[in-house]
Amino acid sequence: MVPWHERVQGVWFDDLDPYGVLHNMRYLALVERTLSTMWRSCGLGGFRDRTEHAHLVRANHIEYLRPVRGPGHVRVRTWFQALGRTSMTYGFVILPMDDDAPCAVGTRTVVCIDKDSERPVPWTDGLRAAVTPQLWAPADAPQGDAR
Repeated sequence: MVPWHERVQGVWFDDLDPYGVLHNMRYLALVERTLSTMWRSCGLGGFRDRTEHAHLVRANHIEYLRPVRGPGHVRVRTWFQALGRTSMTYGFVILPMDDDAPCAVGTRTVVCIDKDSERPVPWTDGLRAAVTPQLWAPADAPQGDAR
């Protein structure tokens, strides 16, 4: 079993900047879509399905290594990288369809919150049981900030 979750995502004409390159903010939208399917594949439901795992994004870190040019498809690979008491860091890489040289790499850190107060709360035991066996941090992965 691979330690990551990968999905092919479409890049459309309206995702491009005036130079025909994927707009910098669209990379994170591709990551968001892939993270949602990763949660479902782990039995945690989709982002909108969850009631006990509400979270807010604390930080996104992304390094753009080479441009994605024109409409087409890319592979987005995500993984659970670190799990803290109230936060979690995902790693991600965006790859072209035809090789493994990254276009972008990064991390996203989220904080579990109480939906009413929007204050940090610990992750549930159920989430910990689902995520802990899948934690993976490749040696060359960007470092996030899970506490």
